[in-house]
Amino acid sequence: MKNGLLIFSAPSGSGKSTIVNWLMKEHPELKLAFSISCTSRAPRGTEQNGVEYFFLTPEEFKAKIEADEFLEYEEVYQDRFYGTLKSQVENQLEAGDSVVFDVDVKGGVNIKKFYGGRALSIFVQPPSVEELRRRLNGRGTDAPEVIEQRLAKANYELTFAPQFDHIVVNDKLEKAEQEVYKLVSDFLNQE
Repeated sequence: MKNGLLIFSAPSGSGKSTIVNWLMKEHPELKLAFSISCTSRAPRGTEQNGVEYFFLTPEEFKAKIEADEFLEYEEVYQDRFYGTLKSQVENQLEAGDSVVFDVDVKGGVNIKKFYGGRALSIFVQPPSVEELRRRLNGRGTDAPEVIEQRLAKANYELTFAPQFDHIVVNDKLEKAEQEVYKLVSDFLNQE
């Protein structure tokens, strides 16, 4: 089994993180490891540099942007950056891991463009926007206006789905998990 690059993107509430976490926990033989991103925000709680993130100052982050060291990055708020270093991905591949990217749709498309056939990109899609609304409401964590913002963003994100290698519709979690496992396993077993 080769190691590879696995890109997962989805609208919020589609179940992407649940599927990815299941895949990593239940299938250690795949040797999956999350890409460790950089951020310019301060560590929270027990977060450690080089474990959850690499913590950089905004100035350090901007210097790495200037030096074209990122696969993808985004400035979420002024001087609050998140991004993936090319060198970190290569280090993880050299260590024998398959690198998992759990990223937004633009980041997913950019990473796929950079790596081409070395990467497998999967878009996890809810069965419908109505079902997505039901899931977001069911979480009970967001105010109604936040849910509406997430749904508007989801409609936009869904337009990116055709740019991914595969679309997995998460209407039944176990079925979606098995479909993702087969896609990843087949990809990593290619010669």
